[in-house]
Amino acid sequence: MATISPAPGAQIARYNRNRRSSLAVWWQEIDQGLLILVLILMAIGAVAVAAGSPASAKRLSTAHEKLPDLYFFWLGVRWQLVGLVAMFGVSTMSRENARRFGILLGGAMLFALVLVPLVGSEVNGAKRWLRFGISLQPSEFLKAGFPILLAWILSWKARDPKMPVIAICFAIMAMLAALLMMQPDFGSTMLFGCTFFVMILLAGMPLKRIGQFGGLGAVLIVLMYFTYSNGRNRINNFLFGGQAFDQVDLAQRTLLNGGWTGRGFWMGVRKFALPEAHTDYIFSVIGEEFGLLACMVIIFLYLGLLTRVMLRLTREEDLFTVLAASGFAAQFGGQAFINVLVNLQLFPSKGMTLPLISYGGSSTVAMCLCVGLLLAITRRNPFIERERFSLGAIGERS
Repeated sequence: MATISPAPGAQIARYNRNRRSSLAVWWQEIDQGLLILVLILMAIGAVAVAAGSPASAKRLSTAHEKLPDLYFFWLGVRWQLVGLVAMFGVSTMSRENARRFGILLGGAMLFALVLVPLVGSEVNGAKRWLRFGISLQPSEFLKAGFPILLAWILSWKARDPKMPVIAICFAIMAMLAALLMMQPDFGSTMLFGCTFFVMILLAGMPLKRIGQFGGLGAVLIVLMYFTYSNGRNRINNFLFGGQAFDQVDLAQRTLLNGGWTGRGFWMGVRKFALPEAHTDYIFSVIGEEFGLLACMVIIFLYLGLLTRVMLRLTREEDLFTVLAASGFAAQFGGQAFINVLVNLQLFPSKGMTLPLISYGGSSTVAMCLCVGLLLAITRRNPFIERERFSLGAIGERS
């Protein structure tokens, strides 16, 4: 007997119902508080870039081309839209698919880093970009894959305790550090190194190994000082004065120029002397125009984001998820911490952006990918969680 196909209208209605159902499940399973905090930071970032854009546009304008005051603001909004699409798209993945995507992305970006010294483009004395029609900075996108790749390898130990997972991770980190220092990019090397240290610490590395790792890190920093001229100059300038110190000092003066409540939007004057008002020193622009209270709010938002991730992991039993999410949190918090310290004249200039707030193409999209993957791997069914909690409470009473 012939079957009768549903009418097109019925098929469309069924598709719309399924789509609404999938979105409802996604909204129930992701960490809604984390998503809201990220969106707030991105909104603050759009306003902050609008405040810093006139200073950077004026500095980069030439006699033949005058950039509009809001040039970097409109570009930044476009990159934010691209980042939001990437973030929401990745966050809808299942935990397994997000793991696979992160591993592939991490491997691809490590391979891209190998290509950078060979065919990369040099800008301001640093070779960090690949140009294939668009500019791509592999080290930025590696931030989205590195914690997942490392967590995947470290989780092998749960299946076979004899596997040398720590040694494998050390080899990957050593290769990554060598590739980054060839660019050179000491700031990213430090950030990935700190993320690596947090993850292997949580994976249960013995205290003896921790001490060995700390000693090796100190030796490498000393070697860097004597062999890496750019890093040595930055440290010397920070300690003894120089051009780099002048930039950091100027950033601190700009930050404090607004007092507690700020001079008002577009009323800042010191920002016009900053070398990178819309990227590296955006925190100082916020301090001058919106005040130290606004800076404190931003710091609390970052702390809230990190706290939210840690609280999310308190009931997590999967080793891979705990390690990957902790790696993302360490990476995100470390980058924000370094940027704020540079603007406060407490750390040498590193050329590191403020996550989700500074202007950037690769950095904005990469950070959104990090958030999307973090939301995906920490997805949980709230009804199952309530049932487990109820059963646990009953077990305790009995």
